Amino acid sequence: MVEIKSDTSIEAMREAGRIVAQALAAAREAADVGVRLRDLDGAARAVLEEAGAGSPFLGYRPDWAPVPFPAVLCVSVNDAVVHGIPGDYELRDGDLVSADCGAVLDGWVGDAAVSFTVGRARPQDLRLIGTAQEALDAGIAAAVVGNRIGDIAHAVGRVCRSAGYGIPDGIGGHGVGRTMHEDPGVPNEGRPGRGMPLRHGMVLAIEPMVIAGGHDDTFTARDGWTVRTADGSRASHAEHTVAITDDGPRILTAL
Repeated sequence: MVEIKSDTSIEAMREAGRIVAQALAAAREAADVGVRLRDLDGAARAVLEEAGAGSPFLGYRPDWAPVPFPAVLCVSVNDAVVHGIPGDYELRDGDLVSADCGAVLDGWVGDAAVSFTVGRARPQDLRLIGTAQEALDAGIAAAVVGNRIGDIAHAVGRVCRSAGYGIPDGIGGHGVGRTMHEDPGVPNEGRPGRGMPLRHGMVLAIEPMVIAGGHDDTFTARDGWTVRTADGSRASHAEHTVAITDDGPRILTAL
């Protein structure tokens, strides 16, 4: 069931989203060669704590997960697409990092992700990151009253496929509200004019993911969480929580 949010609720979600943006900025600022992934999580955790916000990631355990997620930040490096657990891995020159964070404030959730490089960036990684962001921008532009979920999916998929990249099977965006994952699902590829109509008050996490090798297959690592590309190529992830309004899409997880 899709929950339609009031304008007051959207304003409250904007405050949660602002904290998410600040946490991601802190994690990105902390990232450098030799820095452990758990230190990026620590930087994000400090922002949440200072804001009095909780984490929808910490302790989260869907049916398929062998253990609860142990951090407030997902940190996925190089061939990891999403759900990477931030541990003792030390960042290396040229690593591609995707960081995903959520916050809960006054019962409302914000969720966003950003990708970046550490040290000397490889041109092909910058192109990959840029394509994920372009796909996110295209998806947001399609998130208008009168369109359908399929219009968002088509806009995202068109950008990714046109660049020659793969799109991970079975992973996509979702509704956001009182919980992190609500209806409806928001695929990263689809047919325009299909799916649920978009209405004022719907709030969606739009999150393109792209695989450099052009294949769509992934697998889950031994930790039970980290999703990696089957071909070993690098991946990038971009995400915003977006409110559908009569005045156009409103990004709730911007600084």
